[in-house]
Amino acid sequence: MASQVNQGRRGARIEGDFVVFLIGARPDTLHPIRSFRDYGAMRGMPHMLDYLTEHPEKGLLGYETYGLFMNVQYWRSFGHLERFAKDESDPHLSVWRRYWKRVGRDPRSGIWHETFLVRAGEYEAVYGNMPPHGLGRASEVVPIGADSSARGRLKRLAR
Repeated sequence: MASQVNQGRRGARIEGDFVVFLIGARPDTLHPIRSFRDYGAMRGMPHMLDYLTEHPEKGLLGYETYGLFMNVQYWRSFGHLERFAKDESDPHLSVWRRYWKRVGRDPRSGIWHETFLVRAGEYEAVYGNMPPHGLGRASEVVPIGADSSARGRLKRLAR
């Protein structure tokens, strides 16, 4: 079911600091089926995201998936993200260990992630005639005045 389009210019509003976590994979172009096995297709990222969605206390605020091999996640804090990554009872650690056992130093497929700590008010998001998306989907979508600017929307002025 498609989300309702918010007409006009909108922005995202979230209280406090948060974390943006980008994660992706580089599949084996010669053997893409092997990459699905490497990434634990049935117990990998889709399973972890389902688990996190069912357990909001873990700190995942929302996510967007782009194709088969990349997603952007929004977390309440780095502490939440780190606890999920290291907790033996959560699905990440076992998936991570199985990946390294299967792939090790073999360059056939790769994974990457980037973590950004965002302080309150030091972000800007604009959505024009869009359903909730990205940070707006992970937080609250609010109207933006027609006369606002990116600099004006940032609480701490850009340098």
